[in-house]
Order: sequence, then structure tokens, then C-alpha cells
Amino acid sequence: MPTEPPDPGWIFPDPATADDDDLVGMGADLEPGTLLAAYQRGLFPMPMGEAGGPMLWWSPLQRGVIPLDALKVSRSLRQSARSMEIRVDTAFSEVIAACAEPTRDSGWIDADIVEAYTRLHDLGWVHSVETWQDGRLVGGLYGVARGGLFAGESMFHRVRDASKVALLGLVEILRDEYADRRLLDVQWQTSHLASLGAIEVPRPAYTRLLAKALELPLPAAFG
Repeated sequence: MPTEPPDPGWIFPDPATADDDDLVGMGADLEPGTLLAAYQRGLFPMPMGEAGGPMLWWSPLQRGVIPLDALKVSRSLRQSARSMEIRVDTAFSEVIAACAEPTRDSGWIDADIVEAYTRLHDLGWVHSVETWQDGRLVGGLYGVARGGLFAGESMFHRVRDASKVALLGLVEILRDEYADRRLLDVQWQTSHLASLGAIEVPRPAYTRLLAKALELPLPAAFG
């Protein structure tokens, strides 16, 4: 079972009364209790600008989510999945390091983020879903799991379709008896995520979905 960290004592803005902007807060820290409190309020951190600046906290006006019954799986993706194996939490350090590779386009995962989410992983709140092929890590993703929420943070691939196969594996993990109330959060919708079934929901609707999801137990794979 995950270990509950101490209450951070920070007061986060209520997204329901925040300004009409995706950015709703600035400051605080990346302690485990701070991060978990933020996700419970529908916020997530993402640094912007030079290293050492204040942390920024986001709650998109239009939140990207993937309904578990709407994942788009092409024939070629199913074929790729048959040649790959899904594992959970066997190579977290390698997954987050690959996601943080500085040569990636729009890279935002810095050393502070890596350290903070690794600490949450050690406490049982952050998980990696990994794609393996012929004994080699070829793709994966990581994210925060709290109750029925899985907040995806980043994914990577080293061979074609490997990150998509990891997403397919994650959805299978979330498809249990509580699947209709679980929430797969992908932060912002992109064209790539839209091609896989991601949709946008307004912030108030996301907040309602989140409240229902947080009442649920963790999926068995993350418990």
C-alpha cells in the first residue's frame, strides 16, 4: 500500500474560482505531500523558463482525458502489441530518465521533477507502465495514481508504437469493476492523443469527474 506523506500546509487555489487561464498558481514546492494535495485539487506542476524559477501549477480550462471505452486501437497497433510485453514498475528510473531526455522536443522534465516523482514512486504513488520487447525496454509512460485517478505525465518510445502499447496496457489495468468512474488524465489534448481517443472536458466537468474518481480504490496493479 502507498505511504501517505505529511500534509504540506500549502493552500492551493480552487480551480473553480481561479482566473480564466490554464495557469492557476505559482510557488510552493515539490514535496510528496504537496504534489498529492495538488492532484487532489485538479492541479499539476510544470516548470517554465530558466532553472531555479518558481514552480507553476496548472489546471487547464479544457482538460485532456481519455475515456477508457474510447481508446482507439488500430489493427497495426494490435499487431505491435502482440510482439511486446507490458510490465509495471520494473524499470521506473529508466522510464522517467527516457521521458526526461533533454534532446526531446518540448522537454520540460528537469532534475527537480525527476527527483520529486521518483520520491513519490518510492512511496507508492507514481507508477511506470513499461513496454518490453525481446528483453529490452522499448517504451513506456509514468503517472500519478490516487484512487481512481491516473494522471499521465509523459511517455516515450524507442521502437514504433511502443508508447502506444504502454497506453493500451495502462487502459487494460484501469478497466476493472470501477472502470466507468476511473479517470485517465492526459493534461492537454494534442493531435497525437486525439488520434488515440483523447477528448477535452471543461474544467468544472473535470473537477466533478475527479471527485468521483478519488473515492475509488487503486487498481490492483498499483495497490
